[in-house]
Amino acid sequence: MTPGSVMNAVLTRRSISRLTEPAPGRPELEELVQAAATAPDHGRIRPWRLIPVTGDERARLGDALGEVALPQHAQHAANKPLRAPLLLTVVHCPHPDHPRVPPWEQLAATTAMVTTLSLLLHSRGWGSIWRTGPATEAPQVRKYLDLDDDEQLLGWLYIGTPERPGAGQERPVLDTCTKISWAYAPTR
Repeated sequence: MTPGSVMNAVLTRRSISRLTEPAPGRPELEELVQAAATAPDHGRIRPWRLIPVTGDERARLGDALGEVALPQHAQHAANKPLRAPLLLTVVHCPHPDHPRVPPWEQLAATTAMVTTLSLLLHSRGWGSIWRTGPATEAPQVRKYLDLDDDEQLLGWLYIGTPERPGAGQERPVLDTCTKISWAYAPTR
């Protein structure tokens, strides 16, 4: 790894909403997910699974999304999965009775993996955006994805080639001083 490559990926990664063909193939995606699975995960329980949606399956997912939308928004909702060549469905699979890892930490592990994956995708030149919304709780969408009752749909990581390379690279530097509370233990 070259010095600063991780920092560069973190500082330049942006959510890219306009994605086109191609997307990573199965071998590359599996390699990136394997690397993303090294994200912090207490107990290494991997409380998640991913469901790739590609090709014609995107339209079938769109049908399910269209069913749950208001009638005037049904067609718009049905077209959403066509915005990228690959949708990676993010499913949180908690272990509710785990003796050491509380539910909040399991959800944190799932989101850490997805965040790491988005950075890895960016480092390879792919674009991505994590999309969520009320449809993640709709019975029709859950049925289409064949989710178990205890699983939580966290949305989709839309993945593909950025339509406009370099788009969204500029981001203002944030003043984070107000977000860090330095506390010192009292001296005795």
